[in-house]
Amino acid sequence: MNRVMVKYLIDIGLLITFILSFITGIIKFPGFLRFLRTSLIIPMNWISLIHDWSGIILGVLVLAHIMLNWKWIVTMTRLHLGRTKE
Repeated sequence: MNRVMVKYLIDIGLLITFILSFITGIIKFPGFLRFLRTSLIIPMNWISLIHDWSGIILGVLVLAHIMLNWKWIVTMTRLHLGRTKE
């Protein structure tokens, strides 16, 4: 698998885990379900489990994303700070 495909798959994973973490975080927000006057089909302990694991996976994928793009990050930082490679 080439580097571009790995980056693409990591980005898709970032999107999926972000959405899961975001939605479950909103559901877990105190008073949210009372505000909507609704209850859950999925038990709250499953929501917490999904939220926790998606957050951990999101963190790992962010680190992988930064590692794969490190050269670009350094280049852009130098460019914006006015420093060139010596």
